[in-house]
Amino acid sequence: MKSVEDFLGKIIDFGNMVLWDYILIYLLLAVGLYFTFRSRFVQFRLFGEMFKVISEEAVEQSGKRGTNAFQAFSITIASRVGTGNLAGVALAVAIGGPGAIFWMWVVALIGMATAFIESSLAQVYKVPDKEGFRGGPAYYMEKALGQKWLGVFFSVLITITFGFVFNAVQSNTISQAVDQAFNIDPMWTGIALVVLSGLVIFGGIKRIANVAGVIVPIMSLIYLLVGLYVVITNFTAIPDVFMLIIRNAFGLEEVFGGGAGAAMMYGVRRGLFSNEAGMGSAPNAAATAGVNHPVKQGLVQSLAVFFDTIVICSVTAFIVILYDNFYQASEDGIQLTQVALSHHVGEWASIFLAIVIFFFAFSSIVGNYYYGETNVSFLNHSKQWLTLYRIFVLGMVMFGALAKIQLVWNMADLFMALMAIVNLIAIVLLSKISIQVLQDYTKQKKEGKDPIFHYKNITGLKNISWWGAQNEKK
Repeated sequence: MKSVEDFLGKIIDFGNMVLWDYILIYLLLAVGLYFTFRSRFVQFRLFGEMFKVISEEAVEQSGKRGTNAFQAFSITIASRVGTGNLAGVALAVAIGGPGAIFWMWVVALIGMATAFIESSLAQVYKVPDKEGFRGGPAYYMEKALGQKWLGVFFSVLITITFGFVFNAVQSNTISQAVDQAFNIDPMWTGIALVVLSGLVIFGGIKRIANVAGVIVPIMSLIYLLVGLYVVITNFTAIPDVFMLIIRNAFGLEEVFGGGAGAAMMYGVRRGLFSNEAGMGSAPNAAATAGVNHPVKQGLVQSLAVFFDTIVICSVTAFIVILYDNFYQASEDGIQLTQVALSHHVGEWASIFLAIVIFFFAFSSIVGNYYYGETNVSFLNHSKQWLTLYRIFVLGMVMFGALAKIQLVWNMADLFMALMAIVNLIAIVLLSKISIQVLQDYTKQKKEGKDPIFHYKNITGLKNISWWGAQNEKK
């Protein structure tokens, strides 16, 4: 069994080296900068607008309502806010050094533009279903690019990545945190997660939205308050932390980690895992929203990237780096965050973080499941296939609880790299449409209107199932 695991690990490591070292790290940064300039810095120019549109209620048209902006935001935050924010950040600092945080910030700030583009496209090409709407990269690959095979390939990738691999990462982190805090065998944690996950994922998208909408804001706020307490009580050390992060990011301080190259690599990897900008996952949630213009949901998803990385990941980074012995700690992942926070506020922090990561990671399991469900429906509408998918999801939750930490994280890196490469190529090819949609929104805003989208406003837009097209079908 060990030899099989070692062989599998070597294959995964080789795949990660090829995809990350030679392709994705440069593609992510290049595409993010491209969309930042093409959109005229939409993530900064319309930053205030993001907070306005997130509070809007769902718009009902032709008997379809969908989720409201905040629910769609919560579903994607449920997937984004989880192990990447608490365990992933600690891993990035431990392996890549404090400079990894700088590159997480860079990926997030330019990735906000990428997230805006992919989520706006998901709204443009969404399709109505019995519960509201569905959509995502598979849909715009088929409808806009006319490449159904690519949509099918992406659907398979996202189903494996989120439904199976990422959920293994989430359950692995929960089991480690619970073991550290309560000394409970991971097997029992895995069984409990399987039962709880099963109760939620068999309830449908509305229950998913409700669960995410309740759990994530409460736990995020509690964690942020504790983290801000640590930052405030160590306020005089914050300038030194910033200098350490920046110096290590550019190889000027290589006491920690593997220098500038390692800082950049692990910062980008963990940044992408955490905020998912450009990966093609969040558009699946964005498509469910009942808004009157696609740009509104694009702005909401851009804000989600900011909240995830610039806010929550930064809090975790400060907690870990302010721990004097973080570079000598034997723990990694969530256990390093637990040890660091315990150092700052007391031993109760280990139990507190075990509870927080349980809710964060459990909500991520729920959000990840939905991304897979959307794409299973794209592939096949059979209820038997959906039931089989759900069973496999629960199986991977159990596997993750028992597997080695490095194996599941490396698997996650490999599959999210494949997803991101396919999606980034697609949205670059569709950039002309997405920019026109943004221009339509800003034009109406300048005229003092609450922007309303119609597919005929965009030159050459075709294969649309909504946005006025549904009323013209006989």
